[in-house]
Amino acid sequence: MPNQMSKDTIPVRKGEELNLAVLDQFLREHLENLPNSPLELLQFSAGHSNLTYQIKVGEWEAVLRRPPLGPVAPKAHDMEREYKIISELHPVFSVTPKPILFSNQEEIVGSPFFIMERKNGVVIDTTFPEEITVTKEICQQLSEVMVNTLVELHAINYKETGLGAISKPEGFTERQVHSWIGRYERAKTDEIGGVDSLKKWLAANIPVQQNAAVIHYDFKFNNAMFNESLTQMVGLFDWEMATVGDPLADLGVAMSYWNQPDDPDDLKRGAGNAPVTVNEGFFTRKQFIELYAKMSGRDVTNMNFYLTFAYFKLAVICQQIYYRFKKGQTNDPRFANFNYKVKTLIEHAATVASGEL
Repeated sequence: MPNQMSKDTIPVRKGEELNLAVLDQFLREHLENLPNSPLELLQFSAGHSNLTYQIKVGEWEAVLRRPPLGPVAPKAHDMEREYKIISELHPVFSVTPKPILFSNQEEIVGSPFFIMERKNGVVIDTTFPEEITVTKEICQQLSEVMVNTLVELHAINYKETGLGAISKPEGFTERQVHSWIGRYERAKTDEIGGVDSLKKWLAANIPVQQNAAVIHYDFKFNNAMFNESLTQMVGLFDWEMATVGDPLADLGVAMSYWNQPDDPDDLKRGAGNAPVTVNEGFFTRKQFIELYAKMSGRDVTNMNFYLTFAYFKLAVICQQIYYRFKKGQTNDPRFANFNYKVKTLIEHAATVASGEL
């Protein structure tokens, strides 16, 4: 997560406050040697789903994660599961935050939650920090770091962790396609042309799955943190959707966030400003995929399917958020136009299905 001076941390948004007195008492009952200082709370501005807070007591800092407000989709935002994932991965994949504690005492913050290590470093999203002079070489270097980290994650022997017990690697992609189609139907609000044809195409073109791997399933720049020289990733966050599954599905998701200069403007600016990957020097999606294939040894012949599915999956996530907004389950004004994001992503997925990466 960004450090305290980062613009990515903001005062807690209205309606998303926590009871500091209750939380402070809980922390002192469950953690040793906390400083005798008042509890301070800030919120991380990035992300449209789970609520993530910086908690600080004197020099001690940590990160607290809880689900979004209001009703949530079945099996979504499972804090205990995410805590289990980082607990299993931290010892073998150092960019994973160290877990501190999990609690299902909903009276503390209004839901189950967990607390994890507070990492420090450079966070990049739509812009670089002002102190960094951006060059083509830096952009290429960051591209390579992203590929290297994804390959490293996929190389972990999941059977040596406890992740197999909370995952179903066999038939992952087929199950995912039908699950996300169902999620879309349950959260549907607007009629979007072409979505039925897209769903049929996805169901009819599921590739034979390669070997299973640990996948993050939300691998992108604003979930990552780098050292000051931008030569190494030092933190990877938001493990909510992680599992053991098809590594090419993970690569597809990563590429759905990896915009390039020739993408349609509606796609590049779907979340506001275009991501940094549109800058000169960053890999194209094709270059990223080719280096991943070279380093991992995996066959990427069917990446067109995985990228199409990733755009559809991203559309469904936006649709679920918009559904909660339209039903009055959240009042966050950022979500008011998410129906247009859904339409853009559905249309782009259909284009990718019939064409190129």
